[in-house]
Amino acid sequence: MARTGRRVGQATRRLTYAQGAGRTGLGRLIELTAAHSAGDAFITVSLAGALFFGLPVGQARGQVALYLLITMVPFTVVAPFVGPVLDRFRSGRRYVMAGTLFARGLLCWGMASSVVYGDTLSLFPAALAVLVLSKAYNVSRAAIMPSVLPADITLVTANARVALFALVAAGGAAGTAAGLTAWIGAEWVLRGAMVLFLVCGVVAVRLPRHVDSPEPDEDTPAPHWRTWFNVGPVVGEAMRANAAIRVQAGFLVFFLLFLVQDKHLPGLAPEITIGLLAAAAGGGGLMGAAVASWVKSRSPQLIVLATLALTTITTIVAAFYFTLWTAVAVALIGAFAQGLGKLALDAIVQREIGEEVLSSTFGVVEALLQIAWVFGGLIGLMLSLFVHGPAGFTVMAVVLGLSLGWLIASRRRRLRAKPVRLPAPTDTKPLTNPF
Repeated sequence: MARTGRRVGQATRRLTYAQGAGRTGLGRLIELTAAHSAGDAFITVSLAGALFFGLPVGQARGQVALYLLITMVPFTVVAPFVGPVLDRFRSGRRYVMAGTLFARGLLCWGMASSVVYGDTLSLFPAALAVLVLSKAYNVSRAAIMPSVLPADITLVTANARVALFALVAAGGAAGTAAGLTAWIGAEWVLRGAMVLFLVCGVVAVRLPRHVDSPEPDEDTPAPHWRTWFNVGPVVGEAMRANAAIRVQAGFLVFFLLFLVQDKHLPGLAPEITIGLLAAAAGGGGLMGAAVASWVKSRSPQLIVLATLALTTITTIVAAFYFTLWTAVAVALIGAFAQGLGKLALDAIVQREIGEEVLSSTFGVVEALLQIAWVFGGLIGLMLSLFVHGPAGFTVMAVVLGLSLGWLIASRRRRLRAKPVRLPAPTDTKPLTNPF
């Protein structure tokens, strides 16, 4: 087993350090983000077992609704502050990333005690803090991506490589955490996540120094808060498209889960159905990362609109022909669109936004997408009380169709309003009279 582990580690290192990624620090960042995603998977699986699957369906709905509301409301307050704080300390981004990891490790220890004693009053705020710190890590990681980008790799490809390894690590960790939760309990899985986060914090401190931006000049004025939201039409268009995709993603998670729990999605046993849907979502995310690494020179703006169009078409088909397998197809395509669209959005933000407000912009993006996901989850939770599969998918198809039509119309108006620039003359000599 030790020999096999060393070989797997060497093969992984060759992949993460390829094309100059080891020289610039991108390889270390990929490995750190993969371990960070594995820790998040440990937390998600352990809390899912404690808050959802171990409770009756009616009580689980109440717990999930409370968790979603607690998650959404503070994000509207935290969003304007996380990014600016990271921008203010952009000369020490390594230490900011390490701080988020160390703090999550300590919170995991506290959540383990809450799970043991069934103290949901302290478990929910701790879970919220873990989520906010996870978003803060993702914001910092996205902001330092241009500083570790090798010359032979584009931003979309680099983001895709990070996402691909993170998804693989999260999938393996989720399976391991599920087995450990059933064997030794959710509290020990959380304690294992604590150790993992503490080790990741040490690795974050040892990232290359050039990931930290130089100190800004004292004469440089701090950006006004309005600049955080004035992202321009290109970034705004990509954000709105990704928000629509996230609404559908949150809807699918809770609508399909409660359909299975209420036995309104026949065909297989509930445990097998949930596993099949989870596998489809994981496979779709991997497909999105793989396709993003392939479409190197394609326009990220068109990629975002294409993912929203694909999601809309798939949801419409599933609304007319609702079965277990169309639900699996929607989960697969939805996860694919979510992964590919987010990677394209990250590349657009990294290309269009200045470094002085880059973290602030990513903070707004992460908050918007999180709130959209929670909003979709609440829609799915409420619709699961009153309607079955076809009606629920019809509602979501209408929402996606309206969003897609509005974005296409806005893009056409923006392109038509662009001023036409005439090419500069190549010959500046005065014309002579031929007569």
